[in-house]
Amino acid sequence: MAKLISFEVDGTLKAGDPPGPVTMAMVRRAQEMGYIIGSASDKPIPVQQGVWEQHGIIVSFTIHKQNLDEVRAQFDCELYQHIGDTNMDQHYALMHGFEYLDVASSLAEPWMLLEVAAEAISEALESED
Repeated sequence: MAKLISFEVDGTLKAGDPPGPVTMAMVRRAQEMGYIIGSASDKPIPVQQGVWEQHGIIVSFTIHKQNLDEVRAQFDCELYQHIGDTNMDQHYALMHGFEYLDVASSLAEPWMLLEVAAEAISEALESED
């Protein structure tokens, strides 16, 4: 089943204002790993779309973060994550059933760590058979 990551723009993405630690290369890697990606921000939708277009990344959604429930209703996933940098990002993520990853306290590319952990568990279970 699919996994989804929503990125706040300002303070989270390197392309934000202020810039955050998440580079577009990191976002591309998440997409290559099969994650559904998009943004949920306070920025107007056309501005969010412009950030992605400027970097040549096709996203599945751009929405205001208070509407993350609409993303959840649109995509049937096993994992919903929102990566942000404020208590409001956390508030809306948790309100709408998303796991919240604080960009300041998370390790680089936490979605990759989750993927690696899942693969390790799967391999361990297979070796027990």
